[in-house]
Amino acid sequence: MTPQIAQDGTRYEWVGPEDGPPLVLIHGLGMNRAMWQWTVPALGEKYRVLTYDNLGHGETPPATGAPDLAMLAEQLRGVLDASGVDSAAVVGFSLGGMIARRFAMDHPARVRALAILHSAHERTPEAQAAVEARVELVRRKGPQATVDDALDRWFTERFRAANPRMIDLVRGWILANDRDTYAPVYRILADGVAELVAPSPPIAVPALVLTGDEDFGNGPEMSHAIAAEIPGARTVILKGLRHMALAEDPALVNAALVEFLDEALGG
Repeated sequence: MTPQIAQDGTRYEWVGPEDGPPLVLIHGLGMNRAMWQWTVPALGEKYRVLTYDNLGHGETPPATGAPDLAMLAEQLRGVLDASGVDSAAVVGFSLGGMIARRFAMDHPARVRALAILHSAHERTPEAQAAVEARVELVRRKGPQATVDDALDRWFTERFRAANPRMIDLVRGWILANDRDTYAPVYRILADGVAELVAPSPPIAVPALVLTGDEDFGNGPEMSHAIAAEIPGARTVILKGLRHMALAEDPALVNAALVEFLDEALGG
């Protein structure tokens, strides 16, 4: 399908049945909408699935001015408006999970259900310092300075050894980012969590919070903390998986998503 272009330059595309419930997938830092290639086939059978490139990622131009979570949430609002979609279920991965929460806080009537995958919450001082150090390294040297460390954290060792082509694919996505665009968005990953903690009023939609028990930067304790702030939220912790579980074991992640969405949306 040929991507469409929103008024702000966002590249986006819809797949799946036109009469299916709308479902948005928001990618993570340094990635692009192609990262959902392991997810869309399972969800696109029943749902009308939107994928798009965040500001400054993939085929979408960078933000005008300093980007923040509110700006990234408004980007999604613009795509939904351009598509004539009033409300949708929203799935966000990592930074995308932060955008999804910000969108649910800013536009509660437009979110029917929320799935937050491998996303950050309040960090320990040590973890925050580590993220800050990576932001500074990217600011000075670009994404190539942190990509190998990221891949080590994102995939299990056994999977990296057995799947070099996929590792090279993800590495290529990250390295395609421009340093001067990538660093300010990385800063959102470091600083944006504070505005998501203890939202008032709380997010009040069916919610799933999922991570891997080996996701060292966005681990089970964070997922439980996010879920604790969303009444009725469900937490799923995947055994033996890290940050990119949706690529390493898509069947497991997709099963959790489909079960949640079918229940939340009455499928």
